[in-house]
Amino acid sequence: MNKKEILKRINHRVQNTMTSNIGIEVTDYDDNYICGKMPVDERTIQPWGLLHGGASVALSETLGSIGGELKAKQNNEKVVGIEINANHIKSVKEGWVYGKSIPIKVGRKIQVWETKILNENDDLICISRLTLAVLKVK
Repeated sequence: MNKKEILKRINHRVQNTMTSNIGIEVTDYDDNYICGKMPVDERTIQPWGLLHGGASVALSETLGSIGGELKAKQNNEKVVGIEINANHIKSVKEGWVYGKSIPIKVGRKIQVWETKILNENDDLICISRLTLAVLKVK
């Protein structure tokens, strides 16, 4: 199966979940990264009109979890998030933000993914680290 078809399946799989409800779309992946985008609109802003920190965390966890699942699936395993942290560096009022997650550690029991979220001007908006537990599929 080619990359385009896999991306289509990933984005179809998240339909009718929080991921699709806030407009997150996975746009690219490789063995060493996974990328996505999210709109800054009425679904993702807080009452003061800025990108909600929770939306940034949702983008980070979505990308890291899907990236982790792509790696775990190779061994008939799955991943679940057990810890995430985020530093919100700069605010955004409109447009799109773009996330790129890279694996820091892919072990037999734990994976750690780092996500950087940038705005349309390539300014750093948020940096996050996600820890995933690797579980056997039953």
